[in-house]
Amino acid sequence: MTSTSKSFSIKNWSEDDRPREKLMYKGKSSLSDAELLAILIGSGNRQESAVELCKRILYASKNSLHKLAKLNLKQLQEFKGIGEAKAISIMAALELGNRRGAEPLEELKKITSSNDVFNIMHPFIGDLDHEQFWVLMLNNSNKVIFKFPLSKGGITATMVDTRLVFKSALAQGATALILVHNHPSGTLRPSQADKAITQKIKNAGELLDIKVLDHVIVTEKTYFSFADESLI
Repeated sequence: MTSTSKSFSIKNWSEDDRPREKLMYKGKSSLSDAELLAILIGSGNRQESAVELCKRILYASKNSLHKLAKLNLKQLQEFKGIGEAKAISIMAALELGNRRGAEPLEELKKITSSNDVFNIMHPFIGDLDHEQFWVLMLNNSNKVIFKFPLSKGGITATMVDTRLVFKSALAQGATALILVHNHPSGTLRPSQADKAITQKIKNAGELLDIKVLDHVIVTEKTYFSFADESLI
């Protein structure tokens, strides 16, 4: 590789001009169409950076992603620096975009009671023979925007890392949380450890202005709610 071609590598751009880094630190919405395409192709040619090449491709398509999506493999390869592999990457990405647009949006489930939590989570943890601790993340309308299993353990206990709870909550932009775990034994009453971790997470949430609305213990047939029992 010559020094000329090296100078156009993404690795040698100033940090502000690197699409990958810009996406990581400023978010995907901060990137232009050309920068997003540049991430797909990775490099340009000896005369152009990846971004410059993608700007030219978009200009030839009248800056329309719809028109760009109509180009076939051969037409994309007419641009210097776009080989078969890069052309296929562009076509695949645009097709994914088309399919996403055609896919109906999933209706977010709104939490209005502890029974709603039970109905959402029972299919995941109601029949397990070991404990799992999950977190439901809610927006301002109390709709579930994300849920994930934080940890799993043995028959009687599971380890919970409070830092991971709020790292994920901040990343998702959640304003409230609901904690959920199961008791394979069928015991409904919360243990002292259950109460302690609930209070610990609630206290941490208050510092970040993220409310912990409830902690629901799920068994095979029913559930226990900290909120319903005024324990939170």
